[in-house]
Amino acid sequence: MDSNDIQLAKQGDQQLLAKRLKENYSFLVKYVWKMSGDEQLAYDVTQETLVKAIQKINQYKGKSSFSSWLIQIATHTYLDIKRKQNRAFTYEQSEAACLKRDEITDSMPAEWYDVQQALLQLEDQYRIPIVLKHYYGYDYEEIAQMTKAKTGTVKSRVHYGLKQLRKELGEHEG
Repeated sequence: MDSNDIQLAKQGDQQLLAKRLKENYSFLVKYVWKMSGDEQLAYDVTQETLVKAIQKINQYKGKSSFSSWLIQIATHTYLDIKRKQNRAFTYEQSEAACLKRDEITDSMPAEWYDVQQALLQLEDQYRIPIVLKHYYGYDYEEIAQMTKAKTGTVKSRVHYGLKQLRKELGEHEG
């Protein structure tokens, strides 16, 4: 969004804001899906992110790109939802999730499946910065701003997370 668009949206141009949110919708769904490994959760988080963006448009300062601002909202929304869930999966829910994941990964090469599974095993604090850095290409400072962590912390989380991924993937090969 350019500065003129920001001003118009803040002044109540709902059509312009709706257009910009629609342009970023699939980008957000894909980001949350990669981050969470859960398609339905990705859609839920994206919907909640869009609602929050509408409510908080006056807080957008334009210091980062509009999509980066949306990723920041999506990341915090995802983490909030996970905290609330306390992940008490039943056996049936776990099996259903595995079946759904199998359907998605049938068309992927086996190596990608292994990487995706290893990535999903990482804690959020390591997985999110890795996805932002190595899939979306954000620099450490941008990731620090999005995750509200210090740049050094982000660097160490990426480093540690990649080390864990290499270890996990090395065990699959050996």
